[in-house]
Order: sequence, then C-alpha cells, then structure tokens
Amino acid sequence: MGKQSGAHIVWDWNGTLFHDNDAVVGATNAAFAVIGLEPITLEQYRALYCVPVPKFYERLMGRLPTQDEWDLMDEVFHRYYAEHRVRCGLAEGAVELLEGWTSAGHSQSILSMYGHEELLPLVRGLGIETHFIRVDGRTGPSGGSKAEHMVRHLGALADAVDPARTVVIGDAADDALAARHAGARAVLYTGGSHSRASLEEAGVPVVDTLHEAVAEAHRLAA
Repeated sequence: MGKQSGAHIVWDWNGTLFHDNDAVVGATNAAFAVIGLEPITLEQYRALYCVPVPKFYERLMGRLPTQDEWDLMDEVFHRYYAEHRVRCGLAEGAVELLEGWTSAGHSQSILSMYGHEELLPLVRGLGIETHFIRVDGRTGPSGGSKAEHMVRHLGALADAVDPARTVVIGDAADDALAARHAGARAVLYTGGSHSRASLEEAGVPVVDTLHEAVAEAHRLAA
C-alpha cells in the first residue's frame, strides 16, 4: 500500500483528547505528599511541568529525587491516577473532531506516554478506537521524552503515512520536540499540562481549543 495523499494527525492522549487535568494534578499532589512536599495548584503545575518528569520534581524540590524517591512517587502517582481517571472523559468536542477528520478522508493515530496496556482499554471503552489506524501507549519506564516513541510510531505507519504531512497535536512542549525529531509538524493546545507562555517557547502554533488545533493541522499538512 502506498502512502496516503491525505493529512495525518498524531493525537496526544492525556490532557489533549482525554481531559484528565484534575486527576493528574491530584496524582501529582499524592506523589508529593509521600515525600513531604506541599500540594500545588493546576496553574502552578502548568507553569512548572516539564519532561523528563524528574526535572519537574527538581523544580519543586530544589534537587533531583533519589531513585528510591522517584520509584515511590511514580508508584503513588499511577495508583492515584488509575483510581480517579474513571471520573474523566474526552475533551469537549473531541468526538465531533475525530469524526470530521475521518469523514474528510484523512487518517489519525494516538501516541501517548500513558502505559500501553492501560491506554488501549480506555480508548476502546470511550468508543473512539475505530477512528485511529494505530494506538500506541508507552512501553518501558515512565518519565522520559516522547521523541524516540514518535519515531517508532511513525515508522510503524511508514506504508500509510508521510511524516511531512503529519501533524502532532498535544498539550506539552515535548510533543513539539517529538514531532520535530520524527520529521513531522506540531500544534500545541493550552487546555492541558502547560501554560501558554511555556508552550510558545516551543516555536510552533499554540491554540486554545481542539477545534483550532485541527484547523491548524489542515493548514500545516496542506
């Protein structure tokens, strides 16, 4: 099968398609509590969050966590998140945007740093799996960058997708870095983990709604 002539979107999951800010900040504060750190607000989270995640913790602790601290915080974070994600859902308008992109003859996929075994049933349970030609979650340790995962993701789609006509839509500066690393473009969305100011430092278009993100993806992939 040759490459498609249409554009392709690689969607980020957490904080982009899946509106889970409350669960993420709650899980972060649960992880902080086990080593005696004060809780933070969503605004503080957006101002300080970065990848790799231990560097985010360093901004709050004044030092990198030890390996034992990281292991404990990571375990607490994921346990809390798993318990509270059930109250979260898709971002406003996401279903209509997915349907519209598919109806226009374009393709789309998901690449997330959320664990692969947890991601797949979540996507299926929300009834949107049929819109994606591939869904990849993280394999291996948590806390790192998405860049090499993006290269593998687009490599697995090489027969169907042209990176030059691919746009990554995400809520973190690391999404733009990963897109650039894989030869794709990026649009960053302010509704998730980063403040507008921090996203604008990535040097790619920054938008406030997913509707604007998809419109920008149309333009970039034209």
